[in-house]
Amino acid sequence: MRLSGSRAGSVRLLLSLAALWLSDAKETGTAMTTGDINQQTQESISDYTTKRHDLSTPGSHLTAQDFNQQTNENLTIVLNNISIPGFSSAPVEKPVILADPATIELLCTLNSTSTDSAAINMTWKKDNETVRSGNVTSSKLKNVWSTQYTLNIRERNQMGNYTCIFKSEKEVKATFHVQAPQIDGKEHHVVSYVGDSVVLVCKSVKYTPINWIWYMSNGSDQIAVNDSLMPDKYKINKENNRTTKFKILKISEKDDRSYWCQAEFKLGESTGKVSLKVLTYMVPLKPFLAIAAEVIILVTIIFLYEMYSKKKQVLSDDQKEFEQIEQLKSEDSNGVENSTTRQRKV
Repeated sequence: MRLSGSRAGSVRLLLSLAALWLSDAKETGTAMTTGDINQQTQESISDYTTKRHDLSTPGSHLTAQDFNQQTNENLTIVLNNISIPGFSSAPVEKPVILADPATIELLCTLNSTSTDSAAINMTWKKDNETVRSGNVTSSKLKNVWSTQYTLNIRERNQMGNYTCIFKSEKEVKATFHVQAPQIDGKEHHVVSYVGDSVVLVCKSVKYTPINWIWYMSNGSDQIAVNDSLMPDKYKINKENNRTTKFKILKISEKDDRSYWCQAEFKLGESTGKVSLKVLTYMVPLKPFLAIAAEVIILVTIIFLYEMYSKKKQVLSDDQKEFEQIEQLKSEDSNGVENSTTRQRKV
């Protein structure tokens, strides 16, 4: 027998809880028969089928027949769950990546042994808005409280943050971030020179975008690049739809700016940034020229110092020679005077 989408979701939820309960019962020594589990499961399914009547999106209202019809449109079912160990746990977050429309089942479980089930209030929020929908199910199996939110994601405005909240004397929460795929890699920088060509690359590893768009900065604005208008300057290539290459020819200093690649998916966009730094060929020569200038200045200083030292040495030698000559003259003069004196004494 084939179950409807809503009933199948409930069966999966209750079977998961039964597995958790049996594991916990094995640890504590408590046992439950298979008949008890089947009876509780059938009762929960019956009660859930009676209460469920809304579409998953907040603010919309569909009958159970409409909901079942929509869930039978062969949408991919994506199950995500977060287990919270207790009220002392920190908030938990988990990304849910969607590139195409899908039915997602968000399941939160709380394990607690110190709080009575009647004292726990379980609610859901989308961003900051409380979800009031019939396709939210909540249940308790021994010391495990659980709440599941099932919704069909078809539009971009359905993407966002979905938070389950367990509130008693304390409060604990878990958040599912439902978002479009992100482009692989963070912002990166590219360096090139005036007159050269450069290729900017963006990739989407796991998901195939339906389109790629390149933008470039123009002051505080971003303008889309149309390579067909300037084929001699820009060329955009999509190799396998998961990779896009943007080639810029005959680079000038005006191309020194930021560029963005945007991958478009059915449920949103993802953007990557590339910063291009354009240098002139004088730039790498500047350090060499600075070193050469320092060497020239140093050699000039050494040369001038040598010239000064040699000149000073020559002057010193001339001075010594002059003093020696003067000394010899003085000695000769003294010799003549002494000879004259001796002659007079005779």
